Amino acid sequence: MWNRSGFIFLVAFAFAPGLNAQTTPRATLLALSKRDHTLAIVDPVSLKILAKVPVGNDPHEVIASTDGKTAYVSNYGGGAYNTLAVVDLVARRPLSAVDLGALRGPHGVDFVAGKVWFTAEAAKAIGSYDPATGKIDWILGTGQNRTHMIWVSPNVQQIVTSNVSSGTVSIIDKTAPHPPGGPMGPPAGDWDETVVKVGNGSEGFDVSPDGKEIWVANAQDGTISIIDFAARKVSDTLDADVRGANRLKFTPDGSRVLVSSLRNPDLVVLDASTRKTIKRIAIGHGSAGILMESNGARAFVACSPDNYVSVIDLKSLEVTGHIDVGLEPDGLAWSVIH
Repeated sequence: MWNRSGFIFLVAFAFAPGLNAQTTPRATLLALSKRDHTLAIVDPVSLKILAKVPVGNDPHEVIASTDGKTAYVSNYGGGAYNTLAVVDLVARRPLSAVDLGALRGPHGVDFVAGKVWFTAEAAKAIGSYDPATGKIDWILGTGQNRTHMIWVSPNVQQIVTSNVSSGTVSIIDKTAPHPPGGPMGPPAGDWDETVVKVGNGSEGFDVSPDGKEIWVANAQDGTISIIDFAARKVSDTLDADVRGANRLKFTPDGSRVLVSSLRNPDLVVLDASTRKTIKRIAIGHGSAGILMESNGARAFVACSPDNYVSVIDLKSLEVTGHIDVGLEPDGLAWSVIH
């Protein structure tokens, strides 16, 4: 997320005439199409596409700003690309992309304390971009291979990344707390990294809503590693048969865990308390991004091989609909306009 480049894409609206004039709902679902290179803006009530905006080559993950007005998309390419696409979600048009320079292979993204936090897989690093200044204001090397997904605590005191090829998770702690009333983000202070060995192919992960555990899906082993966040060590390994696992997400109440797999046709649902599989939901030929509604009523799952997003009723654990957001959907996020 270096200085933004000057090239501005044209907005591509599909579907009905007059779509431009529609008012963006307060909450919208954002869904990427890797093959169409677009971000779909979806009404989560009607499941209708409101707009599609071009976002550059090989988009993988998306996050919205806290005010819901701007989206940031990682253009990955396994290290071939080095930009973050930026989308004005109110006007539904692309803005100038963020050039990350040598920080190639951006993938995981988060938005905390007014900044975009990202992984740079090919650079074995993470960083933060400040939209207010238009500059990268912090970089930290992980020393791990394929640093892929990222989570940042609300107070910016802990950062967690999954490192796919190393089979590890990095837990990065701020060693110098911010002074009262001081800035929440870097570059002030120093950081310590604890590398926790998990299973092979550690990619999708999530922090439990109570902040006590980190669950990591190990794609090559088909296992799930559970890390005690406070102890910084693995407390349990589940033989969950989730080979090819792509993403893992807790439901908002923390009672269940959903795991997608690009290799298998089922979405795996586990009970977080008993740590047992509740159900395997047939949703297609493989799946990637997972997104929950904040009230826990539904989940949206990107079925990349089938070119649709599945809608899952989290009470009945049944598929209730599909959304055609474009070819090979992947990253999903919410935008809530404030």
